[in-house]
Amino acid sequence: MPLISTLVDAFQDNIIGPEWGNSYGGVSETGGRARIPCVAGSYAGYQTAKVYTLAGSSVYLQVPVAAAAASATVEAQTVFAITPDPTQGTNLAININTVANTIRFESNVAYTDGAAVSLTYSAVTHLWLRIRETGGNVLWDTSTDGSSWTNRRTLATPAWVASSTTLALDLWSYRNNGTTNFAEFDNVNTPASSASVYFASAALTADGAQAAAATRSIVVSAALTAESALDAATVQTAMASAALAGGSELGAKTDAVDTDDITVQLSEPRGGWTVSQPWI
Repeated sequence: MPLISTLVDAFQDNIIGPEWGNSYGGVSETGGRARIPCVAGSYAGYQTAKVYTLAGSSVYLQVPVAAAAASATVEAQTVFAITPDPTQGTNLAININTVANTIRFESNVAYTDGAAVSLTYSAVTHLWLRIRETGGNVLWDTSTDGSSWTNRRTLATPAWVASSTTLALDLWSYRNNGTTNFAEFDNVNTPASSASVYFASAALTADGAQAAAATRSIVVSAALTAESALDAATVQTAMASAALAGGSELGAKTDAVDTDDITVQLSEPRGGWTVSQPWI
């Protein structure tokens, strides 16, 4: 069976994934978070199938919104629990109750734990919660950033946390009365962006001499010089062809006045001329 640490969900697609197949009570994935209604007299929760093991593993998450008291008189609960199959009322849990303004670290049997550790709840100090099993102990931890953790309770590992036991992760909310609101969970086994950014420096050493330098260059012009003779010419060639066609027309004007090349004038003969017959 898979370790519970392999369950990872950052709730970014606004779709309840198949790993939460046992969810109940009208939960939704909204705004990149698992949103759980906190309704008077009614339970609602995100719950996985009972397929995981906590032995030698851990699970952590963020609680950005705990269900507000909103006129509840006894409890408005936001609960992070690991539940075995099939035992009812047995679980490891971290329980936030905003009516009492407490956060409890519980190992419940028959729904109760008389030895639970209880602290005053702080939305900042207890923003991140973790339950883990290691070295024969179960530990409950809190963190402000999901990176640096403070242990709040340590207990010898209960027998039911053995590696053969199948477990579910159950994130639920409940109120005894008052106005309906909701709790929100986020980043199951996933560090938040602010908690997963690390800065580091590294020195590189190579055998022999190795030097490296980064140079930023801007080239604005270039001159090329060649040894011996180097000629370059730019030749631009254009080819064009044209077909020329000419036409002529020859005509005769038929409506012009007839003009003789010789004009004959008749008159009496003058001296020096001989006129032969007939002369009229």
